[in-house]
Amino acid sequence: MRIRRTSLLAVIALAVTVAMVGPPASGDDAERQLPSPESEINVTGEPFTGTAPDGTVQGLIDAHSHMFMQDGIGGAAVCGKAFSEAGIADALKDCPSHGIAGETALLENLTRSGSPLGFHDTVGWPSFKDWPTYDSLTHQQMYYRWVERAWRAGQRTLVVQLTSNKALCAINPGTHQSCDEMTAVRRQARDAYDTQAFIDAQYGGEGRGWYRIVTDAEQAREVIEEGKLAVVLGVETSEPFGCSQKLRLPSCTRANIDKGLDELKSLGVSSMFLCHKFDNALCGVRYDKGTTGLLINAGQFLTTGTFWTPKACDPDQPHDNNPRLVDRPAELDWLPQPPIYPSGTVCNPYGLSALGEYALRGLIKRGMMVEVDHMSAKAADRALDILEESDYPGVLASHSWMDERYLDRLYALGGFSTIYGHSTDQFLAEYVRTAPVRDRYGAGIGFGFDMNGFGGTPGPAKTRVGYPFPGILGDSVVDRQVTGKRIWDYNTDGVAHYGMIPDYLEDLRLTGGQDVIDDIVRGSESYLRTWAGAQDAARVGSS
Repeated sequence: MRIRRTSLLAVIALAVTVAMVGPPASGDDAERQLPSPESEINVTGEPFTGTAPDGTVQGLIDAHSHMFMQDGIGGAAVCGKAFSEAGIADALKDCPSHGIAGETALLENLTRSGSPLGFHDTVGWPSFKDWPTYDSLTHQQMYYRWVERAWRAGQRTLVVQLTSNKALCAINPGTHQSCDEMTAVRRQARDAYDTQAFIDAQYGGEGRGWYRIVTDAEQAREVIEEGKLAVVLGVETSEPFGCSQKLRLPSCTRANIDKGLDELKSLGVSSMFLCHKFDNALCGVRYDKGTTGLLINAGQFLTTGTFWTPKACDPDQPHDNNPRLVDRPAELDWLPQPPIYPSGTVCNPYGLSALGEYALRGLIKRGMMVEVDHMSAKAADRALDILEESDYPGVLASHSWMDERYLDRLYALGGFSTIYGHSTDQFLAEYVRTAPVRDRYGAGIGFGFDMNGFGGTPGPAKTRVGYPFPGILGDSVVDRQVTGKRIWDYNTDGVAHYGMIPDYLEDLRLTGGQDVIDDIVRGSESYLRTWAGAQDAARVGSS
């Protein structure tokens, strides 16, 4: 536990009280059929309903997180589930493949900085000594009660990205599910609907819970006006519809794309990425840098037979990240050795392929939103050309992975962009840097936290947060979050799990001012306008 010694006695006293009398009721918990025991919410006050005085909806949007990664990457990359019918002790437990003390947790030990010698306490409920935490990327951070805490404090839209990675699946110890990425997408879509049903049951039946999967902008608006959480399904994989490439030869056809898009629509998916981490049959990618880039480039080689092939390009034009790595970590000597890349500014020579253009037009035809994050600069440029020719507003950049010089074109179309869930100072720097273009189009802002997505979450506060504090909407009041014997304090723990997002917002308010929060509150409205514009354009195109 990373809790200051001065507060240790208070922590112990509260933990003993909880153990003796049980957690206090939070919100409407006393009237619900909750499992026992269960995580606390620690937010009081009724959820905000209705609209702003100008008729717009309000509330934080997280446009990019991975709530159901327990069923991604072979089922053993993220330990713990978003919920379990058997209760929290079953939902929040470590992976068997992590061993007795975390000594065999390959992904955890490669990516985590906080545990000595690659070990961690594998006990979850009720102690949570070593996880979840902001520097652990392989333990469930989106347990449904933690998501509920964020909703009660002012979040109104959550885009759940259904995802997997074939290469990581193949090497990760404990893999026990298919490594096929579309199989993982189907599993995670089912998880989302199962979560909705699980929460509905707590409120007495179908349609009564706060977690509502929505498939069009009007439905989402109605859900938000009711004060509930609008949950949108998206897809982010490297091989959608099996569209990988082998030695630059495509592994799919137009028929595969049409069948795949129709299936996604039937699952309730409303947005998608055409490419993610590896160059595929549809588009080239925007590279990762550093050690992460080395790992992903090796994955590209092992799954496609080709390394990335960056070329020097004009630094004054949109470009990609440089994957050149001068100091290769000795512990990664076993990875395939990529070519020596040029220094300086580079671009991926692979843009949007003919199949990629066909898939993009298929998204437009179906009124689905197009994610341009992760596309190479060349691919994003061509995608924006097609969207502009089609006068199609449905374009998203959901987690700071697009060259910012494309923002003007995105907003001019009617698109929507968010900022990655960086540390407070990094978020505010990007917020200020991109404000002029956002202000020209009157756009609100949101986050792409990428929770459970191996991107990391913000560490401890930049400005000390005092508890309790008001949420961003209505009369909600937020106190320290308690799950089992563990009490999280943002000042020392950062965004350890999704329930700490309200605490992060308070840090943003204290550090960056109320104007930042006001723009965040307008984020859901901006997103819904983009979505409605896409659906309207598709209807016009089909008439």
